[in-house]
Amino acid sequence: MTRWIDENAPVLTGLADRIWAYAEPSLREWRSALATAELLRAHDFTIEWGTAGLPAAFVATHGDTGPVLGFNVEYDALPGLSQRAGVPRHEPVVFDGDEYAPAYGLGHGCGHNALAAASAGAAIAAARALRGRATVKVFASTGEEQLVGKAYAVRDGAYDGLDAFLDWHPAPVTATGWDVTSALYSSTFSFLGSPGHGSNPLGTRSGLDGALLLAGMVERLRAGNVSPSGRISYTIGGGGAPNVTPDLQTVWVYVRESTHAAAKTLHDKVVACAGAAATASQTRLEHRLVTAIRQGLGNRAGAELLHHTMSDLGPPAFTDADQEFAVRLQEEIGRPRSGLATGILPLRPPAEPSLGGPSSDTSEVSWTAPHLSLTAAVVPLGVPLHSWAATASTGTPIAHAGLLAAARYLAAAAVTLVEQPETLAAVKQEFDGRERGPGPLPAHAEPPRPLPPAEFLEETGQSALPPRTPPVSAEPLGKI
Repeated sequence: MTRWIDENAPVLTGLADRIWAYAEPSLREWRSALATAELLRAHDFTIEWGTAGLPAAFVATHGDTGPVLGFNVEYDALPGLSQRAGVPRHEPVVFDGDEYAPAYGLGHGCGHNALAAASAGAAIAAARALRGRATVKVFASTGEEQLVGKAYAVRDGAYDGLDAFLDWHPAPVTATGWDVTSALYSSTFSFLGSPGHGSNPLGTRSGLDGALLLAGMVERLRAGNVSPSGRISYTIGGGGAPNVTPDLQTVWVYVRESTHAAAKTLHDKVVACAGAAATASQTRLEHRLVTAIRQGLGNRAGAELLHHTMSDLGPPAFTDADQEFAVRLQEEIGRPRSGLATGILPLRPPAEPSLGGPSSDTSEVSWTAPHLSLTAAVVPLGVPLHSWAATASTGTPIAHAGLLAAARYLAAAAVTLVEQPETLAAVKQEFDGRERGPGPLPAHAEPPRPLPPAEFLEETGQSALPPRTPPVSAEPLGKI
């Protein structure tokens, strides 16, 4: 099955480069989704658009018998990480905003362009090798960087019935294990006041006051109410000008913890702080829970299968030119001149004690089906994901080598699960032995739903859903 990947390497790397160039934001990955679906459809996958009511998400299916194997596709970029590919110094391509609030454009600083291409290629290769012996599904998820797509899709049953879910993520190293990711709550807190002239704030109520008060209280929570595994991060949005008292400002908060229960406890404190900030600023608060996910569940049997497969197939094949670029980039960002990881790390158990870490909405799938996950090197050692330096790497042959290796690993592991039923049984037995309950996302929660372009709706056969009504300030105006 890896032969098909090798023969079609230009197709897969070409898809990764197209998605890199599109650099589309979470929930608006229109062209990236179409490009990925086009490749899968060309290899006899049927496409069902609009998973969980999210237009840029789809499920692609090949076959209808045997074990059901799922593959994970993501394709969203990150704000502020625009960067020219293959340039080892900060050189943004796109600027957003205006003269008073310049900002960098979007960029693939997490490597989801490589993720999409590798997973789609692995699914095609596995489907070809397992024709008639398994059902292969590709779950193309929107808005992973906002941890939205899979949370709502799991809640709505899209992942039910899977025997295993195969996944990977770009990284500086090639490795696997059964460690866990952190639980997360994402909320927005909109403070609505009354606008007025900036020269006379008397009688006006500033949404920015509410936002800054909440930010100050969050900093106090960080100082004395967050465990070593906890994290609180936030951003303030609303814009404006200094001569207009802002009547709408929103604080977007992520709360992470090692378990869902701990995350909820910390999130509840943030909600209480937001209420106090609204009271003190005499503004009206609108709180919206955007998403909530549990911690990821590792699978040791699955990790052992992946590690054996990866060891047999070998690490990504980097060239001397790749290594030269890696060293130049490391010099630029002040990291050791260690180049690219050329091996496969030992099997990685969960950290003890947990000191927290990243979150992914893929963790919600791990409560629905056994989750087999690995990383493959697509950026140099020491280069942090979610940085311009990562974007500089994910549009180069370095990412091509990593994604092709990942595709081989996933395809080979999928075939093994079918050809060795005892291995799949061990993976499922470990999963079935875990205590599981309902997810944290309430039934009434609605995902963000940007309005797709008309041509996207027409091409995918979807109807536009009504967008959410934004918060509107209707507070009495002050006097000058």
